[in-house]
Amino acid sequence: MDSEKYDAITFDVYGTLIDWEPTILSTLGRWIKAQKAKTDDAALLDSFDRARAHYQALSPARPYPSVLRSAFAYIADELDLDIDPEERARFGNSVGDWPPYPDSVAALGRLKERFVLGAFTNMDNGSFAKSHTLLGNCFEIVVTAERTGAYKPSLRHFVLGLTDLAERKIPPHKVLHVAQSLRADVRPANLIGQDVVWINREGRGLGHAGFGAELAVPMATFPTMEAFVSELLD
Repeated sequence: MDSEKYDAITFDVYGTLIDWEPTILSTLGRWIKAQKAKTDDAALLDSFDRARAHYQALSPARPYPSVLRSAFAYIADELDLDIDPEERARFGNSVGDWPPYPDSVAALGRLKERFVLGAFTNMDNGSFAKSHTLLGNCFEIVVTAERTGAYKPSLRHFVLGLTDLAERKIPPHKVLHVAQSLRADVRPANLIGQDVVWINREGRGLGHAGFGAELAVPMATFPTMEAFVSELLD
């Protein structure tokens, strides 16, 4: 990795910087256990992944809390469970409870000293603002699904974000994208010729499957943000 090649770094946020899978699994698992149903974490996460992709495709401008509530109902139907309205509402409002990975804030702080940082996220504005606070409000460029009227893997996030950066005199070839999702980020970056790094965190799998994921080709892979930043800057 050559830090001199880039003036800006953009990020997929959830899965890359925010550790959302454990909270999603614990919330859904508590509800399923209360109904004395059984499923393992891998199957539950797969159900959630299919559900969110379904509703994102069905209604590209839908706020993410609505996606979460709809995914809850989707999983209930798949497992033939009763919908608990309180659990469903809690799940829909859970974005602010998803914590950063332990290395995210420090890594972003180091990068911000050298690069313009951007976020390309499938979250709505209000929900992302909660996560942005947890990450130290480090992003100068923010592209949400609400702003674009689309969900990745649509290319609109990249087009709009790269346009924002061009207005700051930063051309696309000086921008590096960093992401955990093969489907929603690495493959779209490949399609527009954008340099992209894959953060493949151990034990995390959302975004590793689905249409296009098998064609994703990152230029480099790192197990953590800390490892990526050390390679780039040290």
